[in-house]
Amino acid sequence: MESYCFLLAAVLVGTRRDEELKQNIGEWDGVGSRTGARKGSNMRVSNVSFELLLLGVCGWSLGLSSATQVGLPDKVLIFPYETDFSFVALIPQKEMALKAFTLCMRVATELPEERQIILFAYRTADYDELNVWREKDGRVSFYLSGDGAFFHLPPLTTFRTNLCLTWESRTGLAAFWVDGKRSTYQVYKPGHTIRPNGSILLGQDPDKHLGGLEATQSFVGEVTDLNMWDYVLSRSMIQAWNYGHKIPKGNIFDWATIQYELNGNVMVVDDD
Repeated sequence: MESYCFLLAAVLVGTRRDEELKQNIGEWDGVGSRTGARKGSNMRVSNVSFELLLLGVCGWSLGLSSATQVGLPDKVLIFPYETDFSFVALIPQKEMALKAFTLCMRVATELPEERQIILFAYRTADYDELNVWREKDGRVSFYLSGDGAFFHLPPLTTFRTNLCLTWESRTGLAAFWVDGKRSTYQVYKPGHTIRPNGSILLGQDPDKHLGGLEATQSFVGEVTDLNMWDYVLSRSMIQAWNYGHKIPKGNIFDWATIQYELNGNVMVVDDD
């Protein structure tokens, strides 16, 4: 496996050097031409695919991303533009073999309600293990390896929404929480187990394990205080998190100590 990973890295580095050389000598259809820009964009998508391969298979990340960084206390991630190459890869503290979870984040966007938005994406080689979406009809949904569960929630807007999602396999009970208030429960996939060994992204939905990113599904806006637990938090705990009170740290993701890698046009700014 180690030699295989080194081979993949060599291919990626060589590809990028070729791209840089061609850009420097004005190859394609002329420097700055529309066709040249399109081919450059295609190369970037290809590089992102290699990037995800190294991240998911080898645990590496090169070039397009910064080195792994730790902790975002009092920080906000800003995704300023619609792209097919900007994302943040998250590294969980433990394997994502889950029979229950609570996922919380504070999120804001100015994208119109008819625009589909990926809010959280966890994918293994063959399945979207856990995806959270704002759908084209404005509903908020999540998917566990198949058909999703859909909820009518207050709209996501330019003002920050405190959003949590809870699910447990034993009963199948699932609910979203908006600013500390719970939606109606739905029974969704009782007995299911989320599988480990995938890639976790903010900002993009990988349609396959090695890439397949689409600008029209990308997230544009702000995300902060993302935390995740491998159990369902109580109502009082979720309400405490909503108001910024101290609660047990997320044992999958804890925003203050989260490990992450920035890719493309993503900014980290102070949460003022």
